[in-house]
Amino acid sequence: MRTTLPAILGMALAAAAALRPASPAGAAEKPPAKPATKSVQTAHKLDAKVTTTDPRTGKKVTRTVKLAYLLYLPDGYEKAAEKGTQRWPLMLFLHGAGERGTDLSRVKIHGPPKLVERGKSFPFLVVSPQCPRRQWWDVDALIALLDEIAAKYRVDPDRLYVTGLSMGGFGTWALAAKAPKRFAALVPICGGGNPKAAARLKDIPTWVFHGGKDGVVPPRKAREMVEAIQAAGGKKIELTVYPDAGHDSWTKTYDNPALYEWMLKHTRKAPAATKATKKKARSPRR
Repeated sequence: MRTTLPAILGMALAAAAALRPASPAGAAEKPPAKPATKSVQTAHKLDAKVTTTDPRTGKKVTRTVKLAYLLYLPDGYEKAAEKGTQRWPLMLFLHGAGERGTDLSRVKIHGPPKLVERGKSFPFLVVSPQCPRRQWWDVDALIALLDEIAAKYRVDPDRLYVTGLSMGGFGTWALAAKAPKRFAALVPICGGGNPKAAARLKDIPTWVFHGGKDGVVPPRKAREMVEAIQAAGGKKIELTVYPDAGHDSWTKTYDNPALYEWMLKHTRKAPAATKATKKKARSPRR
């Protein structure tokens, strides 16, 4: 019997709770203790309108999307931004099912936001949105978030990276499938995707991670995506399976500096210019 996506993500929520230390009876779980210095991650809110096409009717539909998110700016960003001499890479981090809700500090429990909170520096912007309670990642909202960040900050559009764990791993695949020409590299961790989207994903450098003993999201979910992309002609995809790891394959992954070195090696291939664009570029100004 095939396991449905809601069932898998429900299991991921239960597993995420099981992976965290137990709290005293009746006590609310707390994020990692804050360091003595002020956090360099700041809280923001997206409130935007997005227009999409209803696949059933073909009509345009406009709706409002809202997301709270954390933003980390790398050391030296402000000075460089004032001079207007540099654009910075950006990494979008998508958390798992256990961190959904309205308490933005929960996003700091795992992954890059956790590392930033503990004092780690990254040479790129880190954007970490929070998925609302009882919802899954909305790719249209995530695209609107990236648009807003690109408009407000000095972001290099050719160095956008997406990563996520568990439910965020599913979100990473889904977002890239919706906007494949936008991203320079993907790092989905202990998630799965739609193998039918392989042709759209085959040209994006991707490093997939999974635990060999993951009982929440089976390792075959990762292998299905890798094999589908390879079958579609993809040659830029890697799979790392930790043989003894369970669902938590993200801690070891995000703690590895080689991950970020690999990520930053990749730049989005600029879309090929059309004949009309090339002709216009050759035409003298009047």
